[in-house]
Amino acid sequence: MSKILVIHASPRGDRSHSRRLAEGFLSAWQARYPQAQVTRREVGRTLIPAVNEAFVAAAFHPEPEARSLSMQADLALSDQLVGELFDNDLLLISTPMYNFSVPSGLKAWVDQIVRLGLTFDHTLDNGVAQYTPLLQGKRALIVTSRGGFGFGPGAELEALNHADPWLRTALGFIGINDVTVVAAEGEESAERTFAVSVAEAEQRLLELAREFQMA
Repeated sequence: MSKILVIHASPRGDRSHSRRLAEGFLSAWQARYPQAQVTRREVGRTLIPAVNEAFVAAAFHPEPEARSLSMQADLALSDQLVGELFDNDLLLISTPMYNFSVPSGLKAWVDQIVRLGLTFDHTLDNGVAQYTPLLQGKRALIVTSRGGFGFGPGAELEALNHADPWLRTALGFIGINDVTVVAAEGEESAERTFAVSVAEAEQRLLELAREFQMA
């Protein structure tokens, strides 16, 4: 039975295009796989703490089993978020592109789940760090909306897109390399332009709902 973790990053509710597109995909996916389990994690409308000095000290403690109670408390939310990643086979992230990147809540979530000894490890090879991802066999779907147009692969503004390419990098670093991106572009363009882009995204997501599962 597949289990999916849904991360919503938009601070908007019903007005969020990325959230609505992702929920449309999820409805179609659940209709096809009614026994699947869904876990939702809100990072756009609920505060995810930024990494601070106490978090870093606890996360990089040389003897994790000897962390103080205070350190354990500093990592409690991070441990929970990492646990959700391990407990689910599939990952669905919905996010707008804000100022060429992702909303701060999603950045904070990534900072909380990229954890030494939990989601990645490292060794020294002649003094140079070598990194090893610790997540295996998981798939991810990123559903994103962009106010502008032309930020996709091969498009004229691709170099300005530091949102979903960055997410690919961060997820790949911890071992999630099977990543699909579906984008709707042009909310700030002509109404017809955006409507066409949304319709294309909806169609692609319906197609993915038939195949987005674990092998």
